[in-house]
Amino acid sequence: MGHPSDAVYVSRVSETPPAGAVARLAAWRRTRPRTPPLTRHTVVVRGLPFAVWSTPAVPGATPLLAINGGMIYGHDLLWPALAPLAEGRQVFLYDQRGRGETPAPPGTRAARIEHDILDIVALREALGIAGWDLVGHSWGGGMALLAAAEDATGVRRVVTFDAVGATSRWLDALHDRALAHLAARGLATRHTALAALDPLALHDPEPTRHAVYSRTMYPAWFHDPAMLAQAPPEAHSPHGATVVARLRREGFDWRDRFAAIRAPVLLIHGTEDALPVAEAEASAAVIPGARVVAIPEAGHMPFFENPAPTFAAALGFLA
Repeated sequence: MGHPSDAVYVSRVSETPPAGAVARLAAWRRTRPRTPPLTRHTVVVRGLPFAVWSTPAVPGATPLLAINGGMIYGHDLLWPALAPLAEGRQVFLYDQRGRGETPAPPGTRAARIEHDILDIVALREALGIAGWDLVGHSWGGGMALLAAAEDATGVRRVVTFDAVGATSRWLDALHDRALAHLAARGLATRHTALAALDPLALHDPEPTRHAVYSRTMYPAWFHDPAMLAQAPPEAHSPHGATVVARLRREGFDWRDRFAAIRAPVLLIHGTEDALPVAEAEASAAVIPGARVVAIPEAGHMPFFENPAPTFAAALGFLA
């Protein structure tokens, strides 16, 4: 990419459309082609039948795998939100092990995020794809970066949307940041509901507790309260809850693995996210040649709240 590996290049999009997030999203969607159809496949990966979806093949174009976050959710958290990425290329989505329509392996209590990373590498091989791009959101952004480090010859480029930080330090402050975020937007009822929950309880993998907390936390991810209708249905995944509980309980430091990434990386991040853009900048500081694009008027899901500059950055980089 032509940047020294020890530098962080942060681009802050300056042109902020005047309309609210709902109007911006509606206007953006009116300009886009029809959402392409998804075809469901069952792909056996490391002994598990993974539920995989794909858009129509595009000969000669590098395919792309989209990795959702949330840890307890399935692929539909990202679709059709990321449909613009399928304009000119084939996009694959999948349900991670023990989430959505993909079954969990025996021994759920032993689940670790490292298993999910190896699944991504094996999925590419099982699909017969020599090389692809990775796009990940939130926890899925962290997974995309870890997979790029693990699969250096199979990953061409990586784009993340509001990825988790390279270390677990952001988790310690997230609950208080979310409460301040809700208070600043006058969402008193939502603030009260979140304040009643103890984030330390999430060190336990009990799935209902994680489902309730995720659902209660969801309003804090948006900059514009009018976007709350985008909330997904409540999800329960014992496997996903075990993975995220372990990360919360034990902490993590992925900086050495991020430093091993050789693919070009673009970290897109909403400036109003409760998970601060400083985490993207810190990750970029250890990823050789990585760049950050900060999206104004957007929280944790800039592809909803300010899609025009978000997809302009992503598609331009992937091209």
